[in-house]
Amino acid sequence: MRRFPASNEPALPATGPRNDWQTIVSLLPYLTAYKWRVAFALCCLIGAKVANLGVPIVMKHIVDGLASVRHLEALGRAEHAPGIVLAGGVGLLVVAYAVVRLSTSLFTELREILFSKVTESAVRQLALKVFRHLHSLSLRFHLERQTGGMSRDIERGTRGITQLISYSLYSILPTLVEVGLVLGFFVVKYEAYYAIVTLVALVAYIVFTVKVTEWRTHFRRTMNELDSRANSRAIDSLINYETVKYFGNEEWETTRYDENLRRYRKAAIKSQQSLSALNFGQQAIIGTGLVFILWRATQGVMAGRLTLGDLVLINTFMLQLYIPLNFLGVVYRELKQSLTDMDRMFTLLTVEREVPDAPGALPLAVRGGEVRFSRVNFAYEPSRQILHDLSFTIAAGTTTAVVGHSGSGKSTLARLMFRFYDLDRTTGGAITIDGQDIRDVTQDSLRASIGIVPQDTVLFNDSIYYNIAYGRPTASREEVIAAARAAHIHAFIESLPRGYDTPVGERGLKLSGGEKQRVAIARTLLKNPPILLFDEATSALDSRSERAIQHELDLIARERTTLVIAHRLSTVVHAQQIIVMDHGRIVERGTHAQLLAAGGHYAQMWALQQQKASEAPQAPEGQIEAPAAGGH
Repeated sequence: MRRFPASNEPALPATGPRNDWQTIVSLLPYLTAYKWRVAFALCCLIGAKVANLGVPIVMKHIVDGLASVRHLEALGRAEHAPGIVLAGGVGLLVVAYAVVRLSTSLFTELREILFSKVTESAVRQLALKVFRHLHSLSLRFHLERQTGGMSRDIERGTRGITQLISYSLYSILPTLVEVGLVLGFFVVKYEAYYAIVTLVALVAYIVFTVKVTEWRTHFRRTMNELDSRANSRAIDSLINYETVKYFGNEEWETTRYDENLRRYRKAAIKSQQSLSALNFGQQAIIGTGLVFILWRATQGVMAGRLTLGDLVLINTFMLQLYIPLNFLGVVYRELKQSLTDMDRMFTLLTVEREVPDAPGALPLAVRGGEVRFSRVNFAYEPSRQILHDLSFTIAAGTTTAVVGHSGSGKSTLARLMFRFYDLDRTTGGAITIDGQDIRDVTQDSLRASIGIVPQDTVLFNDSIYYNIAYGRPTASREEVIAAARAAHIHAFIESLPRGYDTPVGERGLKLSGGEKQRVAIARTLLKNPPILLFDEATSALDSRSERAIQHELDLIARERTTLVIAHRLSTVVHAQQIIVMDHGRIVERGTHAQLLAAGGHYAQMWALQQQKASEAPQAPEGQIEAPAAGGH
């Protein structure tokens, strides 16, 4: 059984650190699905750079043409200059300049149009895959993770994909293509000196940028970790808003949050200082390269080997190369950060499912619905065993109740039935439904066959209608309302100004405990499964409401196999079998009358609860308990 470390930091699988290439390779299948679109986009990229290369070449000829006019003026033949300019085609060159520059923009926009679908589709597919995978992981994984930090990892990961593709396709790759074209042009048209100096300056620039950016990476990583931690604490604090108010710890929570913000600020300042050093070094390398190249070009013009147009061409080429290089540090840093963010998201995909479906697992076939626990042993942690050699059978169509003190292992039975955890095949025993080991059937079919009303009902931050319909999203509105009537909550819902469209708030905090539990009961009734599991299903209800709901639960359980986990013994007196648990073991079993006659644990619990009930003041009946603060 796989265990994850219990800590505030996201748990990562023990597969060793992944390098950047592994992350890129993980992304490639999502891009190659649109290989023709990618190929056309790359053709547009090359077209844009070829057109961009033509801009300074056309400008060179324009400058040379105009220089010839100035030369004619110096010779006293200025009256023929305008005609010569037009005859020499300078006017056409100006038009060509505009066409070439427009072509650059056209190819660039075509590239972005073609590739936008690839980028957005890759982000969508990966986000869905991660979301689906997270839902497939075990309850243990989610109990030991902080939702705020994990959601931030997914958010940054999907954003990282967009940034990686954007910077690669729109910055790095175009720059590399342009560098190759310019160096080749220098060698063919001029002399190797210009290509060599340009190449040396580029290599020095890139090496310096990469080394310094690598040094700066830990500042950024620290910022991200502190950002995730601050976000996790903020979300955790806001989710537990009522608890914070109960204990008056607003300032305490603010101080904890500010502690992380101060550490984030310190890391951010160091990151900015190192960025300034990087920018200055980059400009020094660029300036040195430009000095050597322009000095050589100027000498060529003075010696007559080059024209003024050549000088303008060389200078423009250098500017076209170095302007995007000015952002190389930012681009490289963002690429590294994007790869880091993507790696954290891809790492989530590598977390193995603790409770996978067995190879060749078949759907559960419920005939009668008999549930059998056979010598079940279970422990969440090896050092603390919860269930010890537990065996009992819930006959098809009957109700079995499990009672006992808190911590006796009652709720663990529900988690095992739903396969939130799996029993060890060698020592854990087995749970079967109609003779089928639940470890050998698909989890989807198993959970579709079981309906649960949990003790702690958590609702989605949506309408009451949505939360009831969640039991069967395809149900009609009439079926949803019928389920609400059966759960005795329809009248309450109709009394609200917005009726079934009333929002329930975060985790259902706008409703009282009893109202939330009635919604949970209605949701399970709508699901209409063959096997029912009530885990303290009426614990949040007043006595009169409990009796009404209990009557309905008895009616719907009459034809179904039902497991009732209860603390109030008065709710299980009609069960065909009552099992008494203590410290993970069955200490008694029988009917209500048999257990009272035996005078054991059950009889003592019954006597104690009856005494407390007689001593407790009687609350007014006939109404649902008051809603929680902020409720209706």
